Amino acid sequence: MKLRKMVTLLLMIVLVGSLFTACSKTDKDTAKTENTEKTDSKKAETSETKNQTSDGQSIRVFQLKVEIDEQLKEYAKVYEQKTGVHVDIESIGGGADVQGALKGYLQADNMPDIFVFEGPGHYAVWKDYMADLTEEPWVKETASAYIGDGGKVYGFPYAVEGYGLAYNKNILDKAGIDPATLTTIEAYKTAFEKLDSMKEELGIDSVVSMGVSASGGLTWVSGSHNFGVYLSTGLKNGDTTIIDKLLAGEVDTDRLKQYAEYVKLLFDYSDQNILVTGNYDQQVQAFIDQKAAFVHQGNWIDPNLPAEPGFEMGFAPHAFSKEVTDGVQVGAPSWWAVYKDGNVEGAKDFLEAFALSDEGRDARINKMSLISPYSSDTLKPSTPLSANIQSWVAAGKTFDWEQFKMPDGFGQDTLGPIFELLAQGSINTDEFVQLVTDAVAGIPAK
Repeated sequence: MKLRKMVTLLLMIVLVGSLFTACSKTDKDTAKTENTEKTDSKKAETSETKNQTSDGQSIRVFQLKVEIDEQLKEYAKVYEQKTGVHVDIESIGGGADVQGALKGYLQADNMPDIFVFEGPGHYAVWKDYMADLTEEPWVKETASAYIGDGGKVYGFPYAVEGYGLAYNKNILDKAGIDPATLTTIEAYKTAFEKLDSMKEELGIDSVVSMGVSASGGLTWVSGSHNFGVYLSTGLKNGDTTIIDKLLAGEVDTDRLKQYAEYVKLLFDYSDQNILVTGNYDQQVQAFIDQKAAFVHQGNWIDPNLPAEPGFEMGFAPHAFSKEVTDGVQVGAPSWWAVYKDGNVEGAKDFLEAFALSDEGRDARINKMSLISPYSSDTLKPSTPLSANIQSWVAAGKTFDWEQFKMPDGFGQDTLGPIFELLAQGSINTDEFVQLVTDAVAGIPAK
């Protein structure tokens, strides 16, 4: 690439990143607006108000899954009726600046009693503020607790989640495509070409529904979850080869080139309006309306689906290589920590009940459609995508989530704009590979 062109592209990335770092996902616009206002007002709260929310009779929970906000608030009411303890739920999700809001609370001496963090990058920021949860009764029933310094438990897992490329089986059946065959990039190319040639017959607008724009709050999809495909697909659980190289500032160039071709394939067959300007709601709605055969999201969209969607669905692997890929990404999406200077005992009691009580199980699994990380749970989610992920887990066909091991903000703020440039046609796959390589090279200095 010519030097002038490279400089121009890098300037574009910086500009995009600076403009949209704080852009947020619009999966629940009303809830997001309310919570943004709540965040601003909380920062201005007096210490008297703070004491009212951590006085032993109430606790505050700050979490990022907006899609379960309503159900979590309903469970909080059930918990209050049973214990007399009021639980205030604050949800800020998707591409919103969750960490920025939390840091604002800390500066205002207004930390919630329970707060969310995502992986090692965030743990490093907050570990000095976390209570030790090692002796809590739920710890012995899960392999998904977050283990921090000294082998102690600092993170409460509320769920495991999974993602592949979600498909509408009815549409694939009409096109004569068996989703079980979608295990290589060549199989995807053939299937996408066929579906694209039958769009009118199938009643679809595009083969894939995917969004990557910063303005739409979807860089968390591309720079985090999609890039997670590069980090772990095809590797045995526990194989950290690729993420270790990345943290050392290196990429596997051959693997990255294959991955880039897969990303371009998804982009080429996506609805271009949704891809470059759309938001979460538009992306998911196209799938719900059966206007796209695939949607690039995980089982977390189950709460957004109608009770009777009218078609079968499941996940196919993100098979970006010529080698057969038979598995999907599964892991804890984030963890809840207890603020060590807050209402620690009240927070611990709430987490124990959420994990081990009948009401907590019903809320997590039946109401929120979360896949349980606890061995004592016999309930299984009935919603279609969560049930499908459960089947992949039962078959032992899973790949680790490694994206949250990247430095804080690297996926969303650094890689996300590079994906957006590819989606816009501003760069090609070779340039995509070079820009990602250059970005990764700077990680050790962070």
